[in-house]
Amino acid sequence: MVITEILARNARVYGDEIALIEREPAARKRTEMTWREFYDLSNQTANALRRQGVQKGDRVVQLMMNCIEWLPIYFGILRAGAVAVPLNFRFQAADITRCIRLSEARALIFGEEFIDRIDESKTGIDQWVDTYIFVGPPSKTPCYADLYKDFLKQAGVDAPDIDISLYDGAGLYFTSGTTGKPKGVYLTHRHLEFACYVENRHHNQTHSDNFLCIPPLYHTGAKMHWFGNLIVGARAVILKGVSPEVILEAVSEEGVTIVWLLVPWAHDILVAIENCTLDLRNYHLDQWRLMHIGAQPVPPSLVQKWKAYFPNHEYDTNYGLTEATGPGCVHLGVDNFHKIGSIGIPGFDWECRIVDENGSHVSNGKPGELLVKGPGVMVGYYQNPDATNAVLKDGWLHTGDVARKDEAGFIWLIDRKKDVIITGGENIFPVEVENFLMTHDDILDAGVIGVPDARLGEIVAAVIAAKPGRTLGEEEIRRFCEALPKYKRPRRFFFDDVPRNPTGKIEKPKLRAKYSRS
Repeated sequence: MVITEILARNARVYGDEIALIEREPAARKRTEMTWREFYDLSNQTANALRRQGVQKGDRVVQLMMNCIEWLPIYFGILRAGAVAVPLNFRFQAADITRCIRLSEARALIFGEEFIDRIDESKTGIDQWVDTYIFVGPPSKTPCYADLYKDFLKQAGVDAPDIDISLYDGAGLYFTSGTTGKPKGVYLTHRHLEFACYVENRHHNQTHSDNFLCIPPLYHTGAKMHWFGNLIVGARAVILKGVSPEVILEAVSEEGVTIVWLLVPWAHDILVAIENCTLDLRNYHLDQWRLMHIGAQPVPPSLVQKWKAYFPNHEYDTNYGLTEATGPGCVHLGVDNFHKIGSIGIPGFDWECRIVDENGSHVSNGKPGELLVKGPGVMVGYYQNPDATNAVLKDGWLHTGDVARKDEAGFIWLIDRKKDVIITGGENIFPVEVENFLMTHDDILDAGVIGVPDARLGEIVAAVIAAKPGRTLGEEEIRRFCEALPKYKRPRRFFFDDVPRNPTGKIEKPKLRAKYSRS
Protein backbone atom coordinates (compact mmCIF):
# COMPACT_ATOMS: atom_id res chain seq x y z
CA MET A 1 0.00 0.00 0.00
CA VAL A 2 1.37 3.44 -0.92
CA ILE A 3 2.29 5.16 2.33
CA THR A 4 -0.05 8.11 1.73
CA GLU A 5 -2.92 5.59 1.57
CA ILE A 6 -1.91 4.25 4.99
CA LEU A 7 -2.45 7.76 6.33
CA ALA A 8 -5.81 7.99 4.50
CA ARG A 9 -6.91 4.70 6.05
CA ASN A 10 -5.92 5.89 9.53
CA ALA A 11 -8.03 9.02 9.00
CA ARG A 12 -11.03 6.88 8.04
CA VAL A 13 -10.65 4.35 10.83
CA TYR A 14 -9.19 6.43 13.69
CA GLY A 15 -10.19 9.94 12.57
CA ASP A 16 -10.88 11.57 15.95
CA GLU A 17 -8.11 9.76 17.82
CA ILE A 18 -4.85 11.52 18.60
CA ALA A 19 -2.10 10.86 16.04
CA LEU A 20 0.61 13.33 17.04
CA ILE A 21 1.51 15.23 20.18
CA GLU A 22 4.17 17.92 20.28
CA ARG A 23 5.80 18.67 23.62
CA GLU A 24 8.03 21.70 24.06
CA PRO A 25 8.73 21.88 27.81
CA ALA A 26 10.91 24.98 27.59
CA ALA A 27 7.94 26.93 26.21
CA ARG A 28 5.41 25.03 28.35
CA LYS A 29 3.70 24.05 25.14
CA ARG A 30 1.75 20.92 24.29
CA THR A 31 -0.15 20.50 21.00
CA GLU A 32 -2.28 17.62 19.74
CA MET A 33 -3.33 16.57 16.24
CA THR A 34 -5.87 13.89 15.30
CA TRP A 35 -5.51 11.49 12.40
CA ARG A 36 -8.19 13.39 10.51
CA GLU A 37 -6.39 16.72 11.08
CA PHE A 38 -3.10 15.11 10.03
CA TYR A 39 -4.66 13.81 6.82
CA ASP A 40 -6.49 17.05 6.02
CA LEU A 41 -3.36 19.16 6.56
CA SER A 42 -1.32 16.90 4.30
CA ASN A 43 -3.97 17.18 1.57
CA GLN A 44 -4.11 20.94 1.95
CA THR A 45 -0.35 21.08 1.58
CA ALA A 46 -0.50 18.88 -1.51
CA ASN A 47 -3.25 20.96 -3.11
CA ALA A 48 -1.44 24.22 -2.37
CA LEU A 49 1.76 22.88 -3.91
CA ARG A 50 -0.15 21.74 -7.00
CA ARG A 51 -1.80 25.13 -7.32
CA GLN A 52 1.67 26.67 -7.21
CA GLY A 53 2.74 24.56 -10.17
CA VAL A 54 4.49 21.63 -8.46
CA GLN A 55 4.04 18.58 -10.68
CA LYS A 56 4.43 14.86 -10.16
CA GLY A 57 8.12 14.03 -9.81
CA ASP A 58 9.20 17.57 -8.89
CA ARG A 59 11.46 17.86 -5.87
CA VAL A 60 10.41 19.85 -2.79
CA VAL A 61 13.00 20.63 -0.11
CA GLN A 62 11.96 20.50 3.55
CA LEU A 63 14.30 22.28 5.96
CA MET A 64 12.66 22.33 9.39
CA MET A 65 13.32 21.48 12.99
CA ASN A 66 11.07 18.84 14.54
CA CYS A 67 7.54 20.16 15.06
CA ILE A 68 3.97 18.93 14.79
CA GLU A 69 3.69 20.24 11.21
CA TRP A 70 6.76 18.32 10.01
CA LEU A 71 5.08 15.02 9.19
CA PRO A 72 1.88 16.49 7.62
CA ILE A 73 4.08 18.64 5.36
CA TYR A 74 6.20 15.61 4.42
CA PHE A 75 3.09 13.60 3.59
CA GLY A 76 1.67 16.59 1.72
CA ILE A 77 4.72 16.64 -0.54
CA LEU A 78 4.28 12.92 -1.19
CA ARG A 79 0.53 13.29 -1.80
CA ALA A 80 1.24 15.96 -4.40
CA GLY A 81 3.19 13.31 -6.29
CA ALA A 82 6.41 15.19 -5.61
CA VAL A 83 9.67 13.91 -4.14
CA ALA A 84 10.39 15.02 -0.56
CA VAL A 85 13.93 16.29 0.04
CA PRO A 86 14.44 16.63 3.82
CA LEU A 87 17.70 18.38 4.65
CA ASN A 88 19.96 18.04 7.66
CA PHE A 89 19.34 20.98 9.99
CA ARG A 90 23.10 21.35 10.47
CA PHE A 91 23.71 22.02 6.80
CA GLN A 92 25.19 25.44 6.20
CA ALA A 93 24.40 27.70 3.25
CA ALA A 94 26.92 26.03 0.92
CA ASP A 95 25.48 22.55 1.62
CA ILE A 96 21.92 23.80 1.19
CA THR A 97 22.82 25.41 -2.12
CA ARG A 98 24.54 22.27 -3.36
CA CYS A 99 21.62 20.00 -2.41
CA ILE A 100 19.05 22.26 -4.02
CA ARG A 101 21.09 22.54 -7.21
CA LEU A 102 21.61 18.78 -7.39
CA SER A 103 17.93 18.02 -6.74
CA GLU A 104 16.73 20.91 -8.94
CA ALA A 105 14.07 21.58 -6.33
CA ARG A 106 11.00 23.60 -7.36
CA ALA A 107 9.94 24.59 -3.85
CA LEU A 108 11.53 25.12 -0.45
CA ILE A 109 9.65 24.82 2.85
CA PHE A 110 11.70 26.12 5.79
CA GLY A 111 11.54 27.15 9.44
CA GLU A 112 12.63 30.30 11.19
CA GLU A 113 15.93 28.77 12.34
CA PHE A 114 17.12 28.77 8.73
CA ILE A 115 16.27 32.30 7.58
CA ASP A 116 19.88 33.50 7.60
CA ARG A 117 21.12 30.43 5.74
CA ILE A 118 18.39 30.72 3.10
CA ASP A 119 19.13 34.44 2.72
CA GLU A 120 22.76 33.55 2.06
CA SER A 121 21.84 30.77 -0.38
CA LYS A 122 19.10 32.57 -2.24
CA THR A 123 21.05 34.03 -5.16
CA GLY A 124 22.50 30.59 -5.86
CA ILE A 125 19.18 28.72 -5.85
CA ASP A 126 16.67 31.15 -7.37
CA GLN A 127 17.05 29.61 -10.82
CA TRP A 128 15.52 26.38 -9.46
CA VAL A 129 13.31 27.41 -6.55
CA ASP A 130 10.30 29.50 -7.50
CA THR A 131 8.25 28.92 -4.33
CA TYR A 132 9.48 29.68 -0.81
CA ILE A 133 7.18 28.67 2.07
CA PHE A 134 7.89 29.80 5.61
CA VAL A 135 6.76 27.81 8.65
CA GLY A 136 7.18 30.16 11.58
CA PRO A 137 5.93 33.35 13.26
CA PRO A 138 4.14 35.68 10.81
CA SER A 139 6.27 38.62 11.94
CA LYS A 140 9.46 36.85 10.81
CA THR A 141 8.25 35.88 7.33
CA PRO A 142 10.93 36.85 4.77
CA CYS A 143 9.74 39.15 2.00
CA TYR A 144 10.39 36.48 -0.62
CA ALA A 145 8.39 33.73 1.14
CA ASP A 146 4.74 32.84 1.66
CA LEU A 147 3.65 32.19 5.23
CA TYR A 148 2.59 28.53 5.46
CA LYS A 149 -0.85 29.34 6.89
CA ASP A 150 -1.48 31.85 4.09
CA PHE A 151 -0.11 29.41 1.52
CA LEU A 152 -2.83 26.92 2.53
CA LYS A 153 -5.68 29.38 2.04
CA GLN A 154 -8.06 28.34 -0.75
CA ALA A 155 -6.53 24.83 -0.72
CA GLY A 156 -9.12 22.14 -0.07
CA VAL A 157 -8.75 19.13 2.20
CA ASP A 158 -9.83 16.56 -0.39
CA ALA A 159 -7.06 14.29 -1.64
CA PRO A 160 -5.71 15.49 -5.00
CA ASP A 161 -6.48 13.24 -7.94
CA ILE A 162 -2.95 12.04 -8.60
CA ASP A 163 -2.06 8.47 -9.46
CA ILE A 164 0.88 7.38 -7.30
CA SER A 165 2.45 3.95 -7.71
CA LEU A 166 4.80 2.06 -5.44
CA TYR A 167 7.70 2.63 -7.81
CA ASP A 168 7.28 6.38 -8.15
CA GLY A 169 9.96 8.55 -6.55
CA ALA A 170 9.22 9.53 -2.95
CA GLY A 171 12.35 10.67 -1.15
CA LEU A 172 15.75 12.17 -1.81
CA TYR A 173 17.80 11.93 1.39
CA PHE A 174 21.17 13.59 1.46
CA THR A 175 23.84 11.84 3.51
CA SER A 176 25.25 13.83 6.41
CA GLY A 177 28.43 14.80 4.63
CA THR A 178 30.72 13.62 7.46
CA THR A 179 32.72 11.59 4.92
CA GLY A 180 32.68 14.13 2.11
CA LYS A 181 30.14 16.04 0.06
CA PRO A 182 26.54 14.96 0.69
CA LYS A 183 25.13 12.45 -1.81
CA GLY A 184 21.41 12.15 -2.55
CA VAL A 185 19.93 8.73 -1.73
CA TYR A 186 16.93 8.18 -4.03
CA LEU A 187 14.00 6.21 -2.56
CA THR A 188 10.61 5.20 -3.96
CA HIS A 189 7.21 4.73 -2.33
CA ARG A 190 8.01 1.00 -2.27
CA HIS A 191 10.98 1.72 -0.02
CA LEU A 192 8.83 3.69 2.43
CA GLU A 193 6.13 1.01 2.47
CA PHE A 194 8.73 -1.68 3.13
CA ALA A 195 10.12 0.32 6.05
CA CYS A 196 6.66 0.21 7.67
CA TYR A 197 6.55 -3.57 7.49
CA VAL A 198 10.13 -4.05 8.69
CA GLU A 199 9.74 -1.84 11.76
CA ASN A 200 6.38 -3.31 12.76
CA ARG A 201 7.62 -6.88 12.27
CA HIS A 202 10.65 -6.18 14.47
CA HIS A 203 8.91 -4.38 17.36
CA ASN A 204 5.34 -5.63 17.18
CA GLN A 205 3.60 -2.28 17.50
CA THR A 206 -0.13 -2.36 18.08
CA HIS A 207 -2.73 0.40 18.00
CA SER A 208 -2.26 0.93 21.75
CA ASP A 209 1.45 1.76 21.48
CA ASN A 210 2.85 5.27 21.78
CA PHE A 211 6.22 6.13 20.22
CA LEU A 212 8.46 8.88 21.62
CA CYS A 213 10.26 10.64 18.76
CA ILE A 214 13.29 12.67 19.80
CA PRO A 215 15.86 12.41 16.94
CA PRO A 216 15.56 14.70 13.89
CA LEU A 217 12.79 13.79 11.48
CA TYR A 218 14.88 14.74 8.43
CA HIS A 219 16.82 11.53 9.05
CA THR A 220 15.48 8.16 7.95
CA GLY A 221 16.11 6.65 11.40
CA ALA A 222 13.51 8.33 13.61
CA LYS A 223 10.89 8.57 10.90
CA MET A 224 11.20 4.95 9.77
CA HIS A 225 10.91 3.75 13.37
CA TRP A 226 7.70 5.78 13.68
CA PHE A 227 6.45 4.05 10.52
CA GLY A 228 5.89 0.95 12.67
CA ASN A 229 3.28 2.95 14.59
CA LEU A 230 1.85 4.59 11.47
CA ILE A 231 0.89 1.27 9.92
CA VAL A 232 -1.33 0.39 12.93
CA GLY A 233 -2.64 3.90 13.60
CA ALA A 234 -0.76 4.26 16.89
CA ARG A 235 0.10 7.67 18.26
CA ALA A 236 3.48 9.37 18.61
CA VAL A 237 4.96 12.14 20.73
CA ILE A 238 7.37 14.63 19.13
CA LEU A 239 9.60 15.86 21.93
CA LYS A 240 11.63 19.05 21.82
CA GLY A 241 14.34 18.52 24.41
CA VAL A 242 16.74 15.73 25.35
CA SER A 243 17.43 16.14 29.07
CA PRO A 244 16.76 13.07 31.22
CA GLU A 245 13.99 14.88 33.12
CA VAL A 246 12.24 15.98 29.92
CA ILE A 247 12.41 12.49 28.42
CA LEU A 248 11.05 10.72 31.51
CA GLU A 249 8.33 13.35 32.00
CA ALA A 250 7.14 12.72 28.44
CA VAL A 251 7.18 8.94 28.93
CA SER A 252 5.31 9.29 32.22
CA GLU A 253 2.71 11.90 31.28
CA GLU A 254 1.93 10.66 27.77
CA GLY A 255 1.92 6.93 28.54
CA VAL A 256 4.78 6.26 26.11
CA THR A 257 5.50 2.59 25.44
CA ILE A 258 8.39 2.77 22.96
CA VAL A 259 11.46 5.01 23.12
CA TRP A 260 14.27 5.13 20.60
CA LEU A 261 17.35 6.68 22.17
CA LEU A 262 20.77 7.65 20.97
CA VAL A 263 23.72 6.51 23.06
CA PRO A 264 24.44 9.95 24.61
CA TRP A 265 20.84 10.35 25.81
CA ALA A 266 20.78 6.90 27.35
CA HIS A 267 24.09 7.70 29.07
CA ASP A 268 22.68 10.95 30.42
CA ILE A 269 19.68 9.16 31.92
CA LEU A 270 21.91 6.59 33.62
CA VAL A 271 24.26 9.28 34.97
CA ALA A 272 21.30 11.24 36.34
CA ILE A 273 20.03 8.12 38.11
CA GLU A 274 23.49 7.31 39.47
CA ASN A 275 23.95 10.89 40.74
CA CYS A 276 20.47 10.87 42.33
CA THR A 277 19.39 13.92 40.31
CA LEU A 278 16.66 11.75 38.84
CA ASP A 279 14.33 9.68 41.04
CA LEU A 280 12.48 7.02 39.07
CA ARG A 281 9.80 6.90 41.76
CA ASN A 282 8.58 10.30 40.57
CA TYR A 283 7.48 8.93 37.19
CA HIS A 284 4.89 6.48 35.87
CA LEU A 285 6.98 4.15 33.73
CA ASP A 286 5.34 0.73 34.01
CA GLN A 287 3.85 0.99 30.49
CA TRP A 288 7.29 1.61 28.89
CA ARG A 289 7.96 -1.74 27.23
CA LEU A 290 10.74 -1.18 24.68
CA MET A 291 13.96 0.81 24.67
CA HIS A 292 15.98 0.54 21.52
CA ILE A 293 19.10 2.25 20.27
CA GLY A 294 20.44 2.64 16.76
CA ALA A 295 22.46 4.88 14.46
CA GLN A 296 25.76 4.00 16.14
CA PRO A 297 27.63 1.20 17.94
CA VAL A 298 26.16 0.60 21.41
CA PRO A 299 28.57 -0.19 24.28
CA PRO A 300 27.40 -3.44 25.94
CA SER A 301 28.18 -1.92 29.35
CA LEU A 302 25.51 0.72 28.74
CA VAL A 303 22.83 -1.88 28.05
CA GLN A 304 23.79 -3.92 31.09
CA LYS A 305 23.54 -0.84 33.32
CA TRP A 306 20.22 0.05 31.72
CA LYS A 307 18.74 -3.37 32.45
CA ALA A 308 19.84 -3.06 36.06
CA TYR A 309 17.55 -0.04 36.44
CA PHE A 310 14.86 -1.14 33.97
CA PRO A 311 14.78 -4.95 34.22
CA ASN A 312 11.38 -5.27 32.53
CA HIS A 313 12.33 -3.38 29.38
CA GLU A 314 12.66 -5.20 26.11
CA TYR A 315 15.84 -4.06 24.39
CA ASP A 316 16.75 -3.96 20.73
CA THR A 317 19.42 -2.36 18.63
CA ASN A 318 19.14 -1.67 14.94
CA TYR A 319 21.73 -1.31 12.24
CA GLY A 320 20.93 0.58 9.08
CA LEU A 321 21.94 3.13 6.52
CA THR A 322 20.18 5.87 4.63
CA GLU A 323 21.04 3.81 1.52
CA ALA A 324 18.99 0.94 3.02
CA THR A 325 15.96 3.13 3.87
CA GLY A 326 17.12 3.65 7.40
CA PRO A 327 17.19 1.08 10.20
CA GLY A 328 16.34 -2.58 10.10
CA CYS A 329 18.51 -4.40 7.58
CA VAL A 330 20.17 -5.93 10.64
CA HIS A 331 18.63 -5.99 14.10
CA LEU A 332 19.37 -7.74 17.37
CA GLY A 333 15.78 -8.71 18.21
CA VAL A 334 14.07 -8.34 21.56
CA ASP A 335 14.57 -12.03 22.39
CA ASN A 336 18.35 -11.93 22.02
CA PHE A 337 19.59 -10.01 25.03
CA HIS A 338 22.21 -12.73 25.51
CA LYS A 339 23.87 -11.35 22.36
CA ILE A 340 24.19 -7.69 23.37
CA GLY A 341 27.18 -6.17 21.64
CA SER A 342 26.09 -7.78 18.40
CA ILE A 343 24.02 -5.84 15.87
CA GLY A 344 22.07 -9.04 15.34
CA ILE A 345 20.79 -11.00 12.39
CA PRO A 346 19.39 -10.01 8.99
CA GLY A 347 16.16 -8.07 9.40
CA PHE A 348 12.79 -9.02 7.95
CA ASP A 349 13.21 -9.84 4.22
CA TRP A 350 16.91 -8.86 4.28
CA GLU A 351 20.04 -10.85 3.41
CA CYS A 352 23.59 -10.21 4.62
CA ARG A 353 27.06 -11.31 3.58
CA ILE A 354 30.56 -10.65 4.90
CA VAL A 355 33.27 -10.59 2.27
CA ASP A 356 36.97 -9.90 1.85
CA GLU A 357 38.52 -7.25 -0.41
CA ASN A 358 38.01 -9.54 -3.42
CA GLY A 359 34.31 -10.03 -2.71
CA SER A 360 34.78 -13.62 -1.50
CA HIS A 361 32.90 -14.95 1.51
CA VAL A 362 34.91 -15.01 4.75
CA SER A 363 34.55 -17.72 7.36
CA ASN A 364 32.81 -17.16 10.70
CA GLY A 365 34.85 -15.09 13.11
CA LYS A 366 36.88 -13.39 10.39
CA PRO A 367 36.44 -9.66 9.71
CA GLY A 368 35.22 -8.46 6.34
CA GLU A 369 32.96 -5.89 4.73
CA LEU A 370 29.25 -6.16 5.49
CA LEU A 371 26.99 -6.36 2.43
CA VAL A 372 23.18 -6.20 2.60
CA LYS A 373 20.45 -7.00 0.07
CA GLY A 374 16.71 -6.50 0.24
CA PRO A 375 13.70 -4.40 -0.85
CA GLY A 376 15.03 -1.43 1.15
CA VAL A 377 18.19 -0.92 -0.91
CA MET A 378 18.09 2.49 -2.57
CA VAL A 379 17.60 3.07 -6.29
CA GLY A 380 20.97 4.81 -6.23
CA TYR A 381 22.67 8.12 -5.59
CA TYR A 382 20.74 10.78 -7.48
CA GLN A 383 22.55 11.89 -10.65
CA ASN A 384 25.73 10.18 -9.47
CA PRO A 385 26.20 6.88 -11.35
CA ASP A 386 29.87 6.52 -10.43
CA ALA A 387 29.15 6.68 -6.69
CA THR A 388 26.17 4.35 -7.17
CA ASN A 389 28.21 1.75 -9.05
CA ALA A 390 30.86 1.86 -6.34
CA VAL A 391 28.44 0.63 -3.66
CA LEU A 392 25.73 -1.29 -5.58
CA LYS A 393 26.91 -4.50 -7.19
CA ASP A 394 24.56 -7.28 -8.32
CA GLY A 395 21.87 -5.96 -5.97
CA TRP A 396 24.18 -6.00 -2.94
CA LEU A 397 24.83 -2.76 -1.04
CA HIS A 398 28.44 -2.47 0.10
CA THR A 399 28.12 -0.73 3.46
CA GLY A 400 31.76 0.18 4.07
CA ASP A 401 31.46 -1.33 7.55
CA VAL A 402 33.72 -4.07 8.85
CA ALA A 403 31.92 -6.90 10.64
CA ARG A 404 32.22 -10.55 11.59
CA LYS A 405 29.68 -13.32 12.04
CA ASP A 406 29.71 -15.76 14.94
CA GLU A 407 28.81 -19.46 14.86
CA ALA A 408 25.18 -18.69 15.74
CA GLY A 409 24.83 -16.34 12.78
CA PHE A 410 24.90 -13.08 14.74
CA ILE A 411 26.76 -10.17 13.17
CA TRP A 412 29.19 -8.09 15.18
CA LEU A 413 30.02 -4.65 13.84
CA ILE A 414 33.72 -3.96 14.20
CA ASP A 415 34.15 -0.53 12.62
CA ARG A 416 34.02 1.60 9.51
CA LYS A 417 36.63 0.57 6.95
CA LYS A 418 37.87 4.14 6.75
CA ASP A 419 38.27 4.36 10.55
CA VAL A 420 40.49 1.30 10.97
CA ILE A 421 43.82 2.25 12.56
CA ILE A 422 46.90 0.52 11.19
CA THR A 423 49.77 0.65 13.68
CA GLY A 424 52.96 -1.25 13.00
CA GLY A 425 51.08 -3.45 10.51
CA GLU A 426 48.34 -4.37 13.00
CA ASN A 427 44.70 -3.47 12.33
CA ILE A 428 42.94 -1.86 15.29
CA PHE A 429 39.21 -1.24 15.28
CA PRO A 430 38.35 1.92 17.27
CA VAL A 431 34.90 0.68 18.33
CA GLU A 432 36.49 -2.16 20.30
CA VAL A 433 38.67 0.28 22.24
CA GLU A 434 35.76 2.71 22.69
CA ASN A 435 33.57 -0.06 24.12
CA PHE A 436 36.34 -1.00 26.54
CA LEU A 437 36.79 2.60 27.71
CA MET A 438 33.05 2.93 28.27
CA THR A 439 33.22 0.26 30.96
CA HIS A 440 35.09 2.74 33.20
CA ASP A 441 32.67 4.09 35.80
CA ASP A 442 33.81 7.70 35.40
CA ILE A 443 33.82 7.92 31.60
CA LEU A 444 30.79 9.49 29.94
CA ASP A 445 31.93 9.23 26.32
CA ALA A 446 34.97 8.18 24.33
CA GLY A 447 36.16 8.49 20.76
CA VAL A 448 39.20 6.68 19.39
CA ILE A 449 41.19 7.71 16.31
CA GLY A 450 44.56 7.09 14.73
CA VAL A 451 47.11 9.88 14.79
CA PRO A 452 50.30 9.96 12.67
CA ASP A 453 53.46 8.42 14.04
CA ALA A 454 56.84 8.44 12.30
CA ARG A 455 57.76 4.93 13.42
CA LEU A 456 54.48 3.01 13.43
CA GLY A 457 52.52 4.94 10.83
CA GLU A 458 49.67 5.55 13.27
CA ILE A 459 49.12 5.20 16.98
CA VAL A 460 45.91 4.97 18.93
CA ALA A 461 44.59 8.17 20.52
CA ALA A 462 41.57 8.42 22.82
CA VAL A 463 39.40 11.49 23.35
CA ILE A 464 37.61 11.07 26.68
CA ALA A 465 34.79 12.98 28.35
CA ALA A 466 34.30 12.47 32.09
CA LYS A 467 30.91 12.15 33.73
CA PRO A 468 29.68 15.33 35.46
CA GLY A 469 31.37 15.77 38.83
CA ARG A 470 34.03 13.16 38.09
CA THR A 471 37.72 13.73 37.46
CA LEU A 472 40.02 11.64 35.32
CA GLY A 473 43.77 11.63 34.95
CA GLU A 474 45.97 10.24 32.22
CA GLU A 475 47.86 7.85 34.48
CA GLU A 476 44.62 6.40 35.85
CA ILE A 477 43.33 5.71 32.33
CA ARG A 478 46.68 4.26 31.24
CA ARG A 479 46.53 1.78 34.12
CA PHE A 480 42.92 0.96 33.26
CA CYS A 481 43.94 0.25 29.65
CA GLU A 482 46.50 -2.32 30.72
CA ALA A 483 43.66 -4.84 30.44
CA LEU A 484 43.80 -4.36 26.67
CA PRO A 485 46.32 -6.14 24.45
CA LYS A 486 49.39 -3.92 24.33
CA TYR A 487 49.07 -3.00 20.66
CA LYS A 488 45.47 -1.82 21.18
CA ARG A 489 46.21 0.49 24.09
CA PRO A 490 45.86 4.22 23.43
CA ARG A 491 49.21 6.01 23.40
CA ARG A 492 47.74 9.53 23.48
CA PHE A 493 44.91 10.86 25.65
CA PHE A 494 42.87 14.01 25.27
CA PHE A 495 40.23 15.02 27.80
CA ASP A 496 37.52 16.85 25.91
CA ASP A 497 33.95 16.58 24.67
CA VAL A 498 33.33 13.95 21.99
CA PRO A 499 31.50 15.55 19.04
CA ARG A 500 28.52 13.65 17.70
CA ASN A 501 26.21 14.43 14.81
CA PRO A 502 22.39 14.71 15.24
CA THR A 503 21.99 10.95 14.91
CA GLY A 504 24.61 10.21 17.58
CA LYS A 505 27.54 9.09 15.45
CA ILE A 506 30.98 10.22 16.60
CA GLU A 507 32.30 12.80 14.15
CA LYS A 508 35.68 11.19 13.57
CA PRO A 509 36.79 13.71 10.89
CA LYS A 510 36.45 16.49 13.47
CA LEU A 511 38.50 14.54 15.99
CA ARG A 512 41.20 13.79 13.43
CA ALA A 513 41.31 17.42 12.30
CA LYS A 514 41.67 18.61 15.88
CA TYR A 515 44.07 16.07 17.32
CA SER A 516 46.05 14.44 14.52
CA ARG A 517 48.74 17.15 14.80
CA SER A 518 48.61 17.57 18.58
